[in-house]
Amino acid sequence: MFDFDNLREIWSTMKKNKLRTFLTGFSVAWGIFMLIILLSAGNGLSNGIAHNFRDMAENTVTCFPRYTTMPYKGFQPNRRIEFTEDDIRIIKRNHPEVSRISPVNYLSDTLTYGNEYMTIDMQAVYPDFSSIIFLPIHAGNGRFINEMDLKQRRKVIVITPRMSSVLFRDSISPLGRYVRLGSLMFQVIGIYQDDNRGMDAPAYIPFTTGQMLFDGGYRVRRIRFTLNGIDTEESSDAFEERFRERMARYHRFNPEDKNAIGLWNTGREFRMWRGMTNGIALFIWIIGIGTLMAGIVGVSNIMLITVRERTREFGIRKAIGARPASILRLIIVESVLVTAVFGYIGMVSGIGLTELINYFMEMGEAASSGGGSPDENLSVFRNPTVNLNIALSATGLLVVAGVLAGYFPARKAVKIPAIEAIRTE
Repeated sequence: MFDFDNLREIWSTMKKNKLRTFLTGFSVAWGIFMLIILLSAGNGLSNGIAHNFRDMAENTVTCFPRYTTMPYKGFQPNRRIEFTEDDIRIIKRNHPEVSRISPVNYLSDTLTYGNEYMTIDMQAVYPDFSSIIFLPIHAGNGRFINEMDLKQRRKVIVITPRMSSVLFRDSISPLGRYVRLGSLMFQVIGIYQDDNRGMDAPAYIPFTTGQMLFDGGYRVRRIRFTLNGIDTEESSDAFEERFRERMARYHRFNPEDKNAIGLWNTGREFRMWRGMTNGIALFIWIIGIGTLMAGIVGVSNIMLITVRERTREFGIRKAIGARPASILRLIIVESVLVTAVFGYIGMVSGIGLTELINYFMEMGEAASSGGGSPDENLSVFRNPTVNLNIALSATGLLVVAGVLAGYFPARKAVKIPAIEAIRTE
């Protein structure tokens, strides 16, 4: 039975063989440390990409009119395609994959309140737009545009926190107050969160109001919508082909004329980035497992050498009455102690370094968040940490490997007759 004397004997053996103990432990610690660093780097890249796309639905299509480049049924090339609200109805009727849709008109103008003013970008949209690009409005900050705003062509506006802080310097709530957009008065109905948009974040007004006041009452500059069930390159290509054919039929241009209307499908971007991050993650796992295997091989070799060096000792122990099981248990416990302690050191070092890096990255983001740069929150590397369960599992795997590495050669050594073991040099 294992007791304190066994532990003291193991400690004495480890002190006598400091280099051997250090090399065994270093193999374990380095394998765990490098695995955690590599996995954290992969997670940081994946998190950074996910953060940059967080304000957009995964399958969003932006459609905008351009100029034809091919003659078609008597129409000459270089003809400008014009979108109207009829296109919204046509798209919804002909494409059941479309779930949320909104036209988008835009302009820049001066926004004024009292003596304060600023030049802003403004977009006229449908209520669905807030779901297409994720415009959160927290409790107490009003609301987004609704259907009644559209039907009644209300002159209401949704602004950003930056606009609120610039125009309303006396800390009064902007909700319900009137601001001047150009030469017209608009009532502030909401303040949306714009963490990923910086100084270029636009204000929003009802589409019908913007169209009537700024775009001649009919023009649509862009159409944005989300898709359901389009999750592969093949289905995406098939949808775009159907979409171009039906738009070509309505606007009378050649369906093969790719320049007549522009299409930007974020689903392609998401699939591309997902494939890239999955490939990087697979590569990192291969390298990490290779590093871990190198640590296991190192432990195995060192434990094999250890058992060979102690074969004479085992023979003496057996000669004075030690049972083979007690000798075997002594080796296994020593192996478990070394791999567990150094594995824990490697795990804590790896997690500590990644958490430290993450801390400084978050501090840097917090320090730069007030700088007003449009790209202030864009990063391809974010929160480079690793799941604790993975770190513990890897450490446990190395401990098991250390046990097996010590068990098999020790089991072979204790089976050698005592007299032969004593003669071993």
